[in-house]
Amino acid sequence: MTLVSAIIVLGILIFVHELGHFLVAKKAGVGIKVFSLGFGPRLVGFKKGETDYRLSAIPLGGFVRMVGESPSDEVSPEEEAQSFAHKPVGWRLAIVAAGPLSNIAFALIVYFGVLLIWGLPTITTQVGGVMPNSPALAAGVQKGDKVLAINGQATADWGDMVRAIQKSAGKPLKVTLERSRGQKDLTIIPRQEEVTDIFGEKHQVFRVGIAASPETVSRPVSLWEATTLAFRKTYWAGELIIMSVVKIIQAKVSVENLGGPIMIAQVASEAAAHGLAPLLDLAALISVNLAILNLLPIPALDGGHIFFFLFEAVTRRPVSVATREKAQQVGMVLLILLMVFIFYNDIARLLGAYAQ
Repeated sequence: MTLVSAIIVLGILIFVHELGHFLVAKKAGVGIKVFSLGFGPRLVGFKKGETDYRLSAIPLGGFVRMVGESPSDEVSPEEEAQSFAHKPVGWRLAIVAAGPLSNIAFALIVYFGVLLIWGLPTITTQVGGVMPNSPALAAGVQKGDKVLAINGQATADWGDMVRAIQKSAGKPLKVTLERSRGQKDLTIIPRQEEVTDIFGEKHQVFRVGIAASPETVSRPVSLWEATTLAFRKTYWAGELIIMSVVKIIQAKVSVENLGGPIMIAQVASEAAAHGLAPLLDLAALISVNLAILNLLPIPALDGGHIFFFLFEAVTRRPVSVATREKAQQVGMVLLILLMVFIFYNDIARLLGAYAQ
């Protein structure tokens, strides 16, 4: 199930990415020689018109090979009308940007569908545990209590409760609980604590010392709410990925946290074990990840091409072929080194898990 889940998730995301390039290139009148899922030797496929649609041996990406893709490509006079390099810079920008944008659109659609079909997973306000020496324990909170309201404001879910505690700034809170024998009002004074987030940064927060119950409910959402939440989740996913890249560059997050296909396979397997909705949620997150990373201004990635085309659009002259080729070579070396490092991380993580 691990390998199958990973192949399905990555295969769909690569297909969506390359389909974006393909469709916009077709719209621009660019000839397509190859549409491939995977790199390396051709395994299977078929040819329709001028395009060879294929499945290749190395399932770590895909590509669309266009007529005149590079200014250095030899293009016959008859092919110039279909040449990528001979199209206006606006079309070239649109073709290259279409891959990452397709992944973002895919994430939006998936998030929207999951929310509309399965609803919004919500942690209830049931207390799953009370920490020792905590304000909650001192006030008399017990495991199994359900928080109904804080300072007279109803708490619909765990998020409402957390926000109310944070807004308290340490002032006493009147908490209404539901117990088996009825309701009970308690006064809890939140305590300020220092916490470390996923990026290793420290923050001051207010806590009362209770843990959430594993119980969750799915709250139905309207068409409008599903739409707005889908945009929010896509934005939050992008923000998390950008922040992760920034923190790695700042050396605040270890590069050992980087993961590749093996990690994706493991996470996809875990998500699939909990059902289709978690697996689709993971696919949407990875899709945003793929889009953001492809937009980085690194030669050999879509972002590198976009950078060169934007330079051309502003200066009204293209970057020289020699400069682009050297940049592409440097970019490819960097990507290969990064892939080797990521595979090393994956394998080391896997061996470490087996050793325990």
